[in-house]
Amino acid sequence: MNSATVDLTRDLIARTSITPADDGCQDLLVRRLELAGFTCERMPFGEVTNLWATRRGSSSSPVLAFAGHTDVVPPGPLDQWTSPPFTPTVRDNRLYGRGAADMKTSVAAFVIAAEEFVKAHPLHKGTLALLITSDEEGPSIDGTQKVVEHLAKRGVAIDYCIVGEPTSVDTLGDTIKNGRRGTLSGRLVVRGVQGHVAYPHLAKNPIHEAAPALLELVTTRWDEGNSFYLPTTLQVSNIHAGTGAGNVIPGTLNVDFNLRFSTASTVDSLKSRITSIFERAQLDFSLEWTLGGQPFLTPPGALSAALARAIKQETGVTTELSTTGGTSDGRFIATICTQVVEFGPPNATIHKIDEHVELRFVDPLKNIYLATIKTLLLDPA
Repeated sequence: MNSATVDLTRDLIARTSITPADDGCQDLLVRRLELAGFTCERMPFGEVTNLWATRRGSSSSPVLAFAGHTDVVPPGPLDQWTSPPFTPTVRDNRLYGRGAADMKTSVAAFVIAAEEFVKAHPLHKGTLALLITSDEEGPSIDGTQKVVEHLAKRGVAIDYCIVGEPTSVDTLGDTIKNGRRGTLSGRLVVRGVQGHVAYPHLAKNPIHEAAPALLELVTTRWDEGNSFYLPTTLQVSNIHAGTGAGNVIPGTLNVDFNLRFSTASTVDSLKSRITSIFERAQLDFSLEWTLGGQPFLTPPGALSAALARAIKQETGVTTELSTTGGTSDGRFIATICTQVVEFGPPNATIHKIDEHVELRFVDPLKNIYLATIKTLLLDPA
């Protein structure tokens, strides 16, 4: 297939950029972007490679940014792959390789779209920017979050941002993410008294003590959601107690749980309600909290409208806005950008063995990105 976007996608897949490694992906992009007239600023933090590239036209605003990541998750058992995960391979009109869907195709598509746009429209209005990290699949501490903090200190604001996450479900263009739920994790420790199972009166079983409170925890309705979000959910992910022996009452119980919460609840309200459950149960307990990210939401506006129109023109698909799924770097970008959406190829094979993207979607994705840039950075004729 004669396609600059496919060629760049293959070049990116061929680099073993397992998080937080970039393995030269961003070097490749910098060389291309500088030739296209972009100013490229590397922002390394810790082991993480980050890139902030900008191309100013006839004015500084509005600022339209594309955000993405060059890192990928580990490939898993190599012998289960039909072809090596870092050898880009075409079979049955699909391009196989780790990162094909998540998200090297999107990175290639928006880089090629940016090149084509500035070549055809060197006097465009505003600023076209790219924010790329190698720390999205990892802890997400030294990647986009740090870049955004650095940009905020400079007073940089972004008007529109498209994150190239694979959001499509059944076909290219059917879903745009205009927000994501927040994530809050709790680690509960309930203390009892260890003892022999034959002498329960000399011990205090933390499992028994906590059971009614845990039932309340998993059956509580936290909120009703709203027009953009489903209700907040809580899932227990790990429970551990005991020494492994069958005749010992455990001394402590450890419970890990996670909430995916909407804008209908706040972090403080969720913490307070959960803490009160265990206090009412009169448990000897401690709770540690980890906030993975606040929810963010972009109501329908200029960005989603431009993207939806481009999708319709390119594919004939009427897109839907959605806030389902896990977290993304959009949660960080939303702190300096009022309109953040995510859009990319189908996500059915992400993080799986034999991850792939259908070739028929690659250039249309680039064309959608390009048409959206034109809508937002060209004055109407």
